Amino acid sequence: MDSKPILALNAFDSSAPHDLGSALEARVRRRAKLFGAASVLFYDRPLEIVRGEGCRLYDADGLAYLDAYNNVPSVGHCHPKVVEAAARQLGQLNIHNRYLHPGIMDYAERLLAILPADLSNITFTCTGSESNDLALRLAANVTGARGVIVTESAYHGNTALVTEVSPTLCKQHSAAAHVRLIPAPDSYRVPPDRLSEAFAAHVAAAIAEFERNGAGFSALLVDSIFSSDGVFADPPGFLRAAIDVVHRAKGLFIADEVQCGFGRTGSSWWGFARHGVRPDVVTLGKPMGNGYPMGAVVTRPDILDAYCTKFGYFNTFAASPVAAAVGQAVLDAIEQDGLIDNARRVGSHLKRGLEDLAVRHAAIGDVRGAGLYLGVELVEDGATPAPALAKTLINALRDRRVLIGAAGKFGNTLKIRPPLCFSAADADHLVAALDDALTQTSRSV
Repeated sequence: MDSKPILALNAFDSSAPHDLGSALEARVRRRAKLFGAASVLFYDRPLEIVRGEGCRLYDADGLAYLDAYNNVPSVGHCHPKVVEAAARQLGQLNIHNRYLHPGIMDYAERLLAILPADLSNITFTCTGSESNDLALRLAANVTGARGVIVTESAYHGNTALVTEVSPTLCKQHSAAAHVRLIPAPDSYRVPPDRLSEAFAAHVAAAIAEFERNGAGFSALLVDSIFSSDGVFADPPGFLRAAIDVVHRAKGLFIADEVQCGFGRTGSSWWGFARHGVRPDVVTLGKPMGNGYPMGAVVTRPDILDAYCTKFGYFNTFAASPVAAAVGQAVLDAIEQDGLIDNARRVGSHLKRGLEDLAVRHAAIGDVRGAGLYLGVELVEDGATPAPALAKTLINALRDRRVLIGAAGKFGNTLKIRPPLCFSAADADHLVAALDDALTQTSRSV
């Protein structure tokens, strides 16, 4: 079975037979003409979304959809605190960060206070892609090597440098010479008591190969929930052995927190904290701005100092006064709305509901994840990946006005990643809709 690039998962296929109706067809064609081959839309019947609030999105006809997919608006679509903060600061000043501004420094101090103490320098960017790009440059500079280890279906961004370590973006070519792909920590197929040892062994083998071919080892780059690989979060702590291998080899561990950071896992602010590991570099992105383009790289002074003796870094739009105001408002919302605890409580409730479905529907092979980031792996005959069923269910849920995505090497894992304000009632709504979709699908086979 062939692996699937991330842009192909649940994508609208204009070459397949479809009946969108004249109005929607015209809008889809207009976009395709403007965007060309880079135009990617979700669902067999694309949605035109015009408004959002909390965990709901509204289409051009005024229909509401439960959003169980988007982690960009991490604290909820159009959160009042974020909207007010952005509007207020836009009315005062928005400029690049070559001027002193108290809001920028206040935000930096607040963000650093919830990260490990030795990671005391922050460099702001606009996207997670830019963050991972800079992190890779920091690692190459401080280690004097280029070799990077990522998992087989990883996605870390879309700059030229980061695309090379994002295999799930690549449709036709193999990994670059300085990149080694290792299997994801597949807790569905590897016994939990062997998972840590197996993953660490794959890391060690990749490092040894770098040393043999002369590339040298620079960094292990992972997001600790392994989202694009199919959502593998457990058991907590399994990453420690691999990170020990990395540090013994004098490499860096880069923790990509774009997917699992800012309370997503329900146990702490950061995904890496569930595993009790020490990153050398942490990269941040989408969730920190709730839709406003924000990112950051956090690291130790020795790593940043070594880089800045050779190179400069400046990002015109990063760390603007508006970005700082938005970032503060997101932290306010997480703390004041109790969203980390909400992710824990509602995530556990949702996971139990999905596990109950697995008892009644043989197509569900596994339910896994942490907090409000869950994966439901769909299979045939108890083990064979079922990507066609995943696509069918995603579109069936869209028709039931529930939005989710797909993940995994074969695209057979339903990816559930709602805003952190998702409620128990929202979780019950999702489970009921999936139950109905599974039931109807099995009857039609």
